[in-house]
Amino acid sequence: MKRIIIVSLLLFGNLAQALTLEECIEKSIQSHPDIKYALLNVASSEDSIDIAKSDYLPQVTLNAEYDPTRTYVLPVNGTFQTKDSDGWSVGGVLHQKIWDFSKTSANIEAKRASQDVAKLTLKEAKALLAYRVKLQYELMLVQAEAIKVKEKDLKLKEELFKQAEAFVHNGLKTELDSTRFLSAVYLAKDNLAIAKASYEKAKVSLGLYMGEALPKNVVLQNTLKPIVSFSVDESTLLKYSLTLKTLQKSIQQEGSNYKVAKASRYGSLDATASYIQQGTLNQYDSSLVGVTLSIPLYTGGRTSAQVQLAVINRQKMQATYLSKKREIQEEFENLLIDIKRYAQTIQARKEELKTAQQTQKLLSARYKEGLSTYIEVLDANAIILDAKLSLLQAIYEQSSAIHRIEYLQGKIV
Repeated sequence: MKRIIIVSLLLFGNLAQALTLEECIEKSIQSHPDIKYALLNVASSEDSIDIAKSDYLPQVTLNAEYDPTRTYVLPVNGTFQTKDSDGWSVGGVLHQKIWDFSKTSANIEAKRASQDVAKLTLKEAKALLAYRVKLQYELMLVQAEAIKVKEKDLKLKEELFKQAEAFVHNGLKTELDSTRFLSAVYLAKDNLAIAKASYEKAKVSLGLYMGEALPKNVVLQNTLKPIVSFSVDESTLLKYSLTLKTLQKSIQQEGSNYKVAKASRYGSLDATASYIQQGTLNQYDSSLVGVTLSIPLYTGGRTSAQVQLAVINRQKMQATYLSKKREIQEEFENLLIDIKRYAQTIQARKEELKTAQQTQKLLSARYKEGLSTYIEVLDANAIILDAKLSLLQAIYEQSSAIHRIEYLQGKIV
């Protein structure tokens, strides 16, 4: 009974753990520092809006002062006399902005645009992370398949080596045949080790994106599928591009900053009220209610420079938007060309593989009969291996190009 339990535990412990691409993306978004940083930027932008809005609200200040020693000057019979005593004062000041030529409203607009930029940056960070996860996930798939291909290649070469040894033993082949196949076995082992190392590297990278180590017996969902035809409307891509949306909001933000700088020229109209209770030899109170107009007449050229800087910043952002738009258009067109080329490459590799497999079977049979050399057999096997690996690589490259377009569109899954 104990043996049955132990065997059952071993079997269930070795069960493969399935991991879908969607799970990888979700875990990466939840744990990656870049996303947390972007989230903090969004929270920071919300606080910035609250700070800008506070200029609309009354500002109340409480002041208190106590002087242990203070000299007072008193007029007595036409002369001034001094007296040292303590003094204190307690009071409050209310300050309310009445009109600042829309400076505050423009500042709030700028902060709201900054918040939109932060939110779009967060979405773009998620889309970029998802794109990178997709690449690593499918790279693991490619390397896993490459391992299977190279394991089969190693097994075939080992069988050819054993067959060659038997031929040599029976006097049908020379020692050179056996030695050459043994060299091919060593090379196949090395290629298999390289494929396993590449798989482990991709696995480690994906685990770092997710913030957790992947289990040894992980099984991935096969998302690598050849695409015969693929088409995306360029105008739609530009419309939903998070990068371009972010730059558009940045242009809007710079426009609001220009309004803020321009309104600073005209100053502000403020209401002020205060009440102060004082104890200076005699105790009394004082109050004030009034309106203050503050207009900057000369600031050393600072205000005009700020206005000009805001204009330049907006123009720079507009130029950046146009440049980025052209860059995205160029990349998009190149990706479409690549996708079509990969479709042709995939089809060519499939046909090449089919032909190579037929040739390999024929040459193997001829080699047994002494009608072909070991070089021809190894060349045929090399062509099969190259066709299989090239087919995998072409499918991966095509899928990567499609994922890149999805990222440019702002898609996550």
